[in-house]
Amino acid sequence: MSTASPRRSVPPRHVAFPLRLDARGRTALVDDSVYVAGLVEQVLFTGPGERVNRPDFGSGVARLVFAPLDDALAETTRALVQGALQQWLADLVRVEDVQVTAVDSALEVVVVYSPLYASHPDQRRTVTVTGGPTAGVTP
Repeated sequence: MSTASPRRSVPPRHVAFPLRLDARGRTALVDDSVYVAGLVEQVLFTGPGERVNRPDFGSGVARLVFAPLDDALAETTRALVQGALQQWLADLVRVEDVQVTAVDSALEVVVVYSPLYASHPDQRRTVTVTGGPTAGVTP
């Protein structure tokens, strides 16, 4: 007779970022899709040098805030975002596309990626980040 416990079919759970409590007062947990979207945002919003134990982590996009808004800035932003995501999240996501467009006086960055753990190969996700006067993130 086996003493091994039966496997539960519970989806993987990760600690929510930013760290917070759930309604029961416990550490909030999120599923894979929310976790990976949060990791993409962390790479985008963290600048090199901000993390003590990983000084080269991040995309460095914040350094471009006061650069003149033109096609060169859009291409530089696209290259920085694409490179940072491939460097730090290559084992979790496949970056399908990074689009950077100038909208009024702001840059809009759209990242399309596919989680490598996805059950369907066409399970693409999109994160949109707008920088400038109307800054924000749209999952």
